[in-house]
Amino acid sequence: MTAPPHGLYGAPIAMPWQTILADLALILFMMTAAALANAPDGPLLPNGPKPVPQSRPPAPSARGEPVGVWRDGPGSPGLAEWLAQQARDPRLRVSILVRHVPGHERAALARAEALMAKAGVRGAGARIVIEPGGEDGASVVLAYDAE
Repeated sequence: MTAPPHGLYGAPIAMPWQTILADLALILFMMTAAALANAPDGPLLPNGPKPVPQSRPPAPSARGEPVGVWRDGPGSPGLAEWLAQQARDPRLRVSILVRHVPGHERAALARAEALMAKAGVRGAGARIVIEPGGEDGASVVLAYDAE
């Protein structure tokens, strides 16, 4: 028969170190759960008045550095032809940007829809941005910014 393990200064150890570590992990878990339950934005809010969300203007979506840019104009290839020449990475997002002068909003929307149709399958998940500008124009950007 072997003697029980001894710790510092020769005193016998009552619990092995694994039990002590498990107790400390359990204490840490309980403290974290209690802190999250009392957090104002935590998922475990008490049964009381719910906080009123602050109304903020919508933030612009994240945009990556463009990999390719197509501009509508004389001498430029068709959009479908240009997209066929670009890489087919699923992380690439097509962004269609149409600018218009004041009063041409409906024409800009129709132009964006036409560009999305010309983009084909790659235009199905396209980001479409229609904004006022100094002149009418359209461009398509490929960037690694898919969410």
